[in-house]
This record gives sequence, C-alpha cells and structure tokens, in this order.
Amino acid sequence: MASWCVRAVRQSYSLVASPALIRTYPRLLCTATQQKNGQRSDEEAEKPEQSAADKALEEKTQLEEQLKEMTEKYKRALADTENLRTRSQKMIEDAKLYGIQGFCKDLLEVADILEKATESVPKEEVTSQNPHLKNLYDGLVMTEVQIQKVFTKYGLIKINPNGQKFDPYEHEALFHAPVEGKDPGTVAIVTKVGYKLHGRTLRPALVGVAKAP
Repeated sequence: MASWCVRAVRQSYSLVASPALIRTYPRLLCTATQQKNGQRSDEEAEKPEQSAADKALEEKTQLEEQLKEMTEKYKRALADTENLRTRSQKMIEDAKLYGIQGFCKDLLEVADILEKATESVPKEEVTSQNPHLKNLYDGLVMTEVQIQKVFTKYGLIKINPNGQKFDPYEHEALFHAPVEGKDPGTVAIVTKVGYKLHGRTLRPALVGVAKAP
C-alpha cells in the first residue's frame, strides 16, 4: 500500500514537471493576455469613433445656427435696402412735384394783382365807346385766364370756398360773424383765394366764417 502511494506521487510530479506542459502553459497565458488586450483595443477604438461623431454633430449644429443668423441678417438688410429705395423714390417724386413750390408762391402774387385789376374795372364802362379801356380790360382778362391754365398744367389749383363748410386745412379764418342766409360754420366771405399744389395746400384761402347769432 505504501509503495503504491509513493508511485502515484511520483507519477503526479512527473506529469506536472513535464516539459510539454511547461512549454504549453506560457502559450496559454499569452493567448489569454492577447484576448484581454484585444477587447481593450476594440473598446478604445469605439471611443474615438463616438467622439468624432459627437464632434461632427456639434459642428453641424453650430453651422446651422450660423446659417440661420446670417439668413436673418440678410433679410433685415434686404428690408432696410427696400425701405431706403422706397423713401428715396418718394423723395424724388416729391421733388418733381413740389420743386416748383417756391416759384408758384411768387407767381400767386402776380395772379392776385391781375385778379384785383380786372375786378377794379367798372364793367359798365367796358364798352366799344371806350375802346382803350376795353382793350386793356380784355388784355388783363386774357392774361389772367392764361396764367390759370399754366397753373392747372402744373397742378396748381385755385381754392374759392365761398359757401362751403370751413376746413382748417384749406382755409384761414380772419373773423367769425353772424351772416344772414349763411349756415354757421360755413364760409361767408372770401377775401383772398387759396391754392393747392398737387393736392397739398400751398396757400390757404383767407375767409370770414359765419356763426350763429
């Protein structure tokens, strides 16, 4: 029995100390180490890929925000340019329409003088028996008619509001007085006619306004 035990121990020792087993054991260790290192390498390879994807997504988001901001700036600049063009066009049109405003005001005095001159001539004396006065009167009337045609051609219209409702934008009230046959708030007397240039009051008519007694 004792000898059998001794033999079993020797066989076990010889198996453990076998050169083949000694040579195989390091290989097994290397293989396990390589497998473990391989798993780590795969994990580390996945991390850069994920990091690159996140970076690309972040850059895309930034570019989209920049594009949106530039689009808004472009729209605002386009709107400002259009507003500037509209204002400039309006200024040019106004300059064409109202550039003669100062000149027209000066001519209004001439028209007023012609009107007063024709009104001051006694109509009963304008006859063929008084040819000099008649010719002078006819010349004044023709001149007045012609100057009114020129005014109309350039958009200058006479305002004679006798009997109309008083309008503070077109009339200037010199006085208020009760006038028989006139409704309160209407123009009773026109002392000087007014003028409008292309719908804009160039000179208000000077008037007297009727009021309730």
